[in-house]
Order: sequence, then C-alpha cells, then structure tokens
Amino acid sequence: MGQAQSEERPIPSHEEITKELAHKFAEKCFTSLEIYSFKDVFKGLADNQQNVRYLKEDTVARFLEIPDILGASPVLFQMISYMGAFPFLQDAPAVLGLEEMVIVITIMTERYKRVLAKGSTDRRKLLYKSLAVYDRKLSEMVGGKEKAQSGGEQAKQEATDGQEARTHATGFAVDEPGDESDDVDEENEDDGLVMAAFESLDYVDVFKHGNAPTIHGAMIPADNFRKLIMLLLLIAPLEPQQKLSQQSDRLVGERLEGLRTTAESILATFLNVEESPGIKFKHFNTIIPASFPYMFNGFNNLFESFLFSKNLDFTKLKDGTAPPRTLHPPEPVQPLLQNEASIMNLNVMSQLSFFIPGSTLFRRLRLLYSGDDDGFSMGSFETKVFNWRAPTILLVRGARLEEEDPDRHRHRSGGGPESAFAATLPARRFPPGTRGGPGEALTFGVYIGEPWRHTHRECFGGEDAVLFQLEPVHDVFRTSSLNRDYVSFRRPSPSAPAGHAGVSFGCPPPQRPTLQAYGRSGGSGSGTIIPLGPVSLVLDDSFEFGCFTHDHGSRGGAFRNSVSRRFDFQDRFEVQSLEVWGCGGDAEAKIQAERWAWEAREAEARRRINLGTGDIEADRALLEMAGLIGANRSGGSMA
Repeated sequence: MGQAQSEERPIPSHEEITKELAHKFAEKCFTSLEIYSFKDVFKGLADNQQNVRYLKEDTVARFLEIPDILGASPVLFQMISYMGAFPFLQDAPAVLGLEEMVIVITIMTERYKRVLAKGSTDRRKLLYKSLAVYDRKLSEMVGGKEKAQSGGEQAKQEATDGQEARTHATGFAVDEPGDESDDVDEENEDDGLVMAAFESLDYVDVFKHGNAPTIHGAMIPADNFRKLIMLLLLIAPLEPQQKLSQQSDRLVGERLEGLRTTAESILATFLNVEESPGIKFKHFNTIIPASFPYMFNGFNNLFESFLFSKNLDFTKLKDGTAPPRTLHPPEPVQPLLQNEASIMNLNVMSQLSFFIPGSTLFRRLRLLYSGDDDGFSMGSFETKVFNWRAPTILLVRGARLEEEDPDRHRHRSGGGPESAFAATLPARRFPPGTRGGPGEALTFGVYIGEPWRHTHRECFGGEDAVLFQLEPVHDVFRTSSLNRDYVSFRRPSPSAPAGHAGVSFGCPPPQRPTLQAYGRSGGSGSGTIIPLGPVSLVLDDSFEFGCFTHDHGSRGGAFRNSVSRRFDFQDRFEVQSLEVWGCGGDAEAKIQAERWAWEAREAEARRRINLGTGDIEADRALLEMAGLIGANRSGGSMA
C-alpha cells in the first residue's frame, strides 16, 4: 500500500520574495504607464556598479529637489533605505535597486492599501522605525533621567501622605517617566504591515518573522526630526507632478525663519529638547494620530514624481515627428494663499494641513476679517464674517500677560482694562502652559464647519470643530461627545450679564452654568464671572484680551484634553492680531458678495424711510419697535 509523500514548499530567499512582492505591487498598485515611466526615470538616474543598478543619496536628493539649506536629505535617504528592505526590515539599510524603489514608492504614497489590508497605524510604526536610531549612550542617559524622575515622584507622593497630587507637571507629558514595558509590548507584536505582505504572497507558513529591528531603546533624534518637519511643511501643498523648486521662495529671509519657528513649535509637541535628546515610540504613536493625522501626506505627491518621465511625449506622431504646435499663453496658476496677513502665511497654512485636510486649505482660503484692517470690534467681525456660508478658521495671536495674584485684581478698584478682564475670570488660576515668560507669543485658533451666528441660549458649531494652538507649542483639541458648547458669540447688550459678552469656545452659556464644567477653576456661575469650560478659549467683547484654559483633571467639556500636555494650565494674553479666514472657493465668495449687496440695499432703503409724521424721534421709536433699525440693525440716519 503506497503512501504519498507530502511535498514541502521550498523556502525562497529574501531576494526572491522581495522581487515577487515588488512585482505584485507594480501590478496591483500602478498603471502600466506609471511603471513604464518609472523604469525610464530609474534608468536615467541609477548608477551601475558590478552590474547592479541603484540610486545614491545625492541622486535622490537632486531628483526630488530637496533643498540643501534644510539638511533633510540624509534623514530622507535613511527613511527610504529602511523602507527599501521591506518586508525584511532586519536587512536595512537596503541598496535601492529597481524592485526596492517600487516598494519604497508604494509605501510612501500609501498605494499599498490596494493590496495590503492594513491601515495607517501599521504605516506609522514603519515610519517611526525608518527614522529611529539606537544609541546605547543616549538610551542609558534617558533611562537614568527617567529613573531619577520616577524616584523623585515616588518620594514626593509619599510625602503628600494621600493628599491631592500636584496639578502642574514640570514639562510635557511625553517627558515624564514612562513604563518601558509599553515599548516592549509594541516590540513583541508582529508588524501588521509586514505580516500582511507575507500573507499576500502566501509565505506566512514558511517564513518566521522573528528578527525584526526592535523599538525598545530606539528613538528619533530631535535634530533629525526637526529637519524632517521643515521638509514636510515645505512639501505639504505639493500637487501631482509639481516640482519642489516651485516652493523656493519659502526658503529665503523671513519666510525661512518662519519655517524654522513653525518647526520648533511642532517639535515641542513631542519633547522638550532641553531634557530629552529624542522621541520614543509611545510618544510618537500617541501624538501623531491626535495632533498630526495628515503630517506625512506630502510624501504622496513628492514620491509620485518618480512616475512621470520627461522622455515621454504623447504629442509625437507615429512616424516620430512632432505636429505643429500652436502657442498658447500659460494659464495663470492660482496662488496657494491669495494674500498673507499678520498671522496666516504659507508656513502656518502648511502647519494647519497637518490636522485639517489640505483640500480645505490650499488655494481655498479667503481673508474675511482682520482686526488690523477692519478694527477690533464685534460689530466689524459680524459684518465681515456672518455672511460666509462655509467653514471658517479663526486665528488669534497675543502676548502672554504677566502672572499676578488674582486676589489683587479682586480687591483693587480700577487698574485698567487688564484688571477688568481678570475680574471676569474665576479666581483660581493655573500655571502657564509653557515656560516662556511675559510677552511670549501665543497663537490659538478654531476651525468651525458651520456659519457664524448669534448665540442666546445655546452655542453653535458641529462635531467637526477643532480648537488648537500653533505656538509656542502645537496642540490640537478635538470635540467630545459630552456636550455641544462649541462656539458662542454674544455682543454687549443690556440683557447680557456683565463680562459674558465676547467670543468663546468650549464655554457653557451663562444661562446654564455647570459646576462640573468649571468648579475646579473657582467659577461661581453668576454675576460677572465667565463660566470657563475645562478646555476653552475666551476673547473679551473688545477683542483686547484672551484666555485659554486647560483643566486636565476635569471632565465633561466640549473639547477633549491634550494628549501631549497632561496637566492643568492657563494662558492669559493681550490680543495683538485677530483674523478669520473662509474655507471655500468662488461660489462661496459669490454668495457672500450677494449677501453684502443685499444688506447695503436694505440699509439704504431704511435710510430713505419717512413715515410723514414730522417727528423724527417718534418715527425712529416706531421703526425700532418694528425691528427695522436699532439693536443690531444698521438703519443709518432718518434725516
């Protein structure tokens, strides 16, 4: 009786699997024309050594037009050399041959999603590993700091003997001592993207993935990440086939300094460079999805440059001759930003695109209101902004006020506008959110998806609203599902409680204050005290002062707590600039212009009204009762 022998599938080599994966990516993730173009581009760029064609660092940097002034070329080449070894990451860095570059482009442009059923989480881990380095001295230094901090915190906790813990951390949460077991757990798990690649090739049963590079002890050097951030800000608005050299005007003078400043604010989200030399994975993995979900989107169009060959000319006839060309003037290219202002510029817009989709921002922002040009008043604000029927972005920049004893504001009379504003805030005041002193520049903002309107008993705004800070540290506060107290706009009026007029975000309306929302801040909910929300931004009715509050220990707010600064803080500032930008195109601008024209005609018609009584004051009183003039109506003169 014969017995069939089972045939075991031979284990292929790393090179064979890489070629097979590259072939599958090429077939499933690219068109035949794109692959043809890429091969032509690679042929023109590659160096040849011992019959091996490959790309060098300076070749890649020159082709992608990476500016030397950024110093980002080595960082980028480290990333793609690591990606080129996929799925055998333990073999990194890889020689960037044809198959390796197919894999690199597939991953960097996120085209792998057409083949591998894995999402952004696995790519985020891969991106971290491609940027991270392992330095035993740095790791031991950071570990020693964490142990010392941990011991100090334990001693402090024992000294409190069960009393309330401190409310303000000395630095960012990412700099606090953490359990390294979090990194170990992440390390012991298989890379989902890598395993998906083997599953797609049906090699999961014959390949044991057990020697991948570890995360434990690795970190992204702060200087490397700073350089990469500057590059990401520069490439954020790139379109398909657009060259990076077209952004060269952003690399000179004040714009270059602004690019560096913006990068520093973003880097400060991940770590305090004075205390930590690098970024650990758990910090990177926590902060990126919350504050920078679209941070790496610029890589998509940058690496798609490899898919367009200059040698392809579709205008040639079959005999190889070119048809006669009719010269047409080039169509004007709409600028990324029609006009810059005191706060908004190309760097800020790129920074916004890290957490707001770029399709909403680039070439779609219109300046609706500027305090510098239109005056710092709620009336001007309303006139310019309320007719915009599309999403808006409010930006406010100010200088941090000097810390003072709040009780001093309570008991002294007069004292000027600053004291008057302080008197409307709860007595308890948290420490500042950053370590800068008085006068430090602070920039906050809000993205609002609904049109602006007056608030009476309820706030407005939807769940797509985003409260954020841009400098000196980048932070994003998404909406929560606990309440909908997103935006409030209240002009001064006899019916409004004193101090409650102005613009606020995340604060409950004064008609229904809640102890849960601001009890820890010392609010009373009555009189002139503004009921601050746990995470909130308040601007007074004169647009002269503002206050941002982050009550980390409280719950129930309209906006969620920070994921990078897990402590209580409050920033009070004097407003220097205030802007509102409309997110929309020509259609939205046309609707706004039509609305403005209609209001102008209505105002002119009201000015011409004459009831014929001969008593102008009586006529005015009658029109006010009818709601045609007075209050918030611009009726003009009846003379």
